[in-house]
Amino acid sequence: MAEYDVTGETHKEQESPAKVVQEKKDPLQEDHRSKQFADLDRVIGRYSRERGQLIRILQKAQEIFGYLPEEVQAYIAEKIDIPVSEVNGVVTFYSLFATEPKGKYTLNICMGTACYVKGAQTLMNALKEELKIDEGETTPDGVFTIKSTRCVGACGLAPILVANEDVHGKISPGEIKKIIQTCRKGESVDNKKH
Repeated sequence: MAEYDVTGETHKEQESPAKVVQEKKDPLQEDHRSKQFADLDRVIGRYSRERGQLIRILQKAQEIFGYLPEEVQAYIAEKIDIPVSEVNGVVTFYSLFATEPKGKYTLNICMGTACYVKGAQTLMNALKEELKIDEGETTPDGVFTIKSTRCVGACGLAPILVANEDVHGKISPGEIKKIIQTCRKGESVDNKKH
């Protein structure tokens, strides 16, 4: 059935976001993507009957996909019968949700007062120079994302770098380079210095 706009031009009837997502096919990733959506369907089935579970569903979806692109938000909205704008409002309100792909390692530099006074900006500059990306960006190989954060509550260890969940205190620009090299080798970065 054709729809007409104010100019009189015809337009194809829009398909549901969930159907559009399912019809996108990339031969290299189709099986993986299908598994991700099957996993998401199980999550939605488990939590959608409970009122107020959107945040939990979004958290699980982010675990599955690594981030929450628009097509995943639209899929969730349709499956739990709420407006996409409501899902997007929650995603963009809470900083724990990402709408862009993140690297395998998220490197956060604490910019709280104690860390800033002890050289956090110098660390951030060294990190950006070493990885050749800006804050908020991900390296082309998908390994690193650079972020800044406010006080992590370990002011006695300033300045602080948090690599994923691992806190590294009293860091120097030279140590940032070592942490990056360790991550690139695929080794654990849990050699906490505190």
